[in-house]
Amino acid sequence: MPIITFPKIRATLALIALLAVAGCASEPAPYAPKTADTSTGYTDTQLTADRYRVTFTGNASTDRQRVEDYLLMRSAQVTLGAGRNWFMFDTRTTEAKTTYMSTFSGWQGWRGYGWYWHSWTWAPPYDAVSHPITRFQAYAEIVLLTDDQAKDQPRAINARDLIEHLQPIISKPQEED
Repeated sequence: MPIITFPKIRATLALIALLAVAGCASEPAPYAPKTADTSTGYTDTQLTADRYRVTFTGNASTDRQRVEDYLLMRSAQVTLGAGRNWFMFDTRTTEAKTTYMSTFSGWQGWRGYGWYWHSWTWAPPYDAVSHPITRFQAYAEIVLLTDDQAKDQPRAINARDLIEHLQPIISKPQEED
């Protein structure tokens, strides 16, 4: 019968934790609506006749630039969907939310920090390494403009031109067979 030693248990736990982290490191979030079943994607809400709130939430593999590009794309699509050609941002921000994944889960009753009682001595935790996981969310309120309003507004964005420019970099979800 093989002897299970503490280093073997430690190595096994570290491997399980690393596989879990690797499972989280997937493809960037696809450009798709956010649903009750997903934590990523876009949302849009009409606030008034010519104002919308638009968001895009990425996963840990979606960088800030992509999240902001997806927000731009959705803003342009909302504009065209409302029958307008131009929009501008009233407010816009991108937030980063960072959490930490540890490769060491500890023992029963141990909270994952500090020192613990080991055998006959006090010792620091073994191989406890944490990795940051950052997710970005972009948020904007857009104002839809008529063609006449856009002529007088230097911050006006042409929705059709923007979609044409961003279309090649948008990653759509894969179709299920």
